Amino acid sequence: MSQVRNDKPFTLAGRAYQSRLLVGTGKYKDLDETRAAIEASGAEIVTVAVRRTNIGQNPGEPNLLDVISPSRYTILPNTAGCYDAEDAVRTCRLARELLDGHKLVKLEVLADQKTLFPNVIETLKAAEVLVKDGFDVMVYTSDDPIIARRLAEMGCIAVMPLAGLIGTGLGICNPYNLRIILEEATVPVLVDAGVGTASDATIAMELGCEAVLMNSAIAHAQHPVMMAEAMKYAIEAGRLAYLAGRMPKKLYASASSPLDGLIR
Repeated sequence: MSQVRNDKPFTLAGRAYQSRLLVGTGKYKDLDETRAAIEASGAEIVTVAVRRTNIGQNPGEPNLLDVISPSRYTILPNTAGCYDAEDAVRTCRLARELLDGHKLVKLEVLADQKTLFPNVIETLKAAEVLVKDGFDVMVYTSDDPIIARRLAEMGCIAVMPLAGLIGTGLGICNPYNLRIILEEATVPVLVDAGVGTASDATIAMELGCEAVLMNSAIAHAQHPVMMAEAMKYAIEAGRLAYLAGRMPKKLYASASSPLDGLIR
């Protein structure tokens, strides 16, 4: 994203990024499509499900890092598929070993396979352990402002409330809770999960989110590479609109041109 006057850089764990779009690597038809979509998105941070993707733990199998090089992208290991704190902590520690001491992780602890809703009790437990263990924790959570506040107080570097359930494409289901979370935020707030199309990403940015993380919206599109590019511009448009400040909503019409000095 081009530099915008009066904008602040998007910063995580002391590193500044130009793009405010973070993308996942799952659900594509093959690694070539994965690579092409990520390139089209302009993303600089790419999240990887350690339990489902080979990043070196399975020698002899195709390695995702061959198409998303850590020298080009910031790799964000995530704990997708974990349903308790112990499993999530173990997965983060495995990622740290595989990635030569890498500390930045995305924590998600799920409640059940039907909803993939976050289990906030287990999430809080895992976050406490990981922060004490020196990880830079970005955490997927519910849109509960109290839980978001607590996670920030514990030392998580970013909170990522869901916009809608993972993989549903329902968009921003509860903008009001997101607004409260954003009002109280002391760390970056990113929408994670639920985005379905470009307008959803734009709305998240217009609300004031620092960034958006998505996977299914791109990978499940009829043309993933094209959708990835659309998301790139949607994020930029939403950020610019947020910085510009929208006009107030009014009940009645207001003439676009002044009425004074009309020709009689």
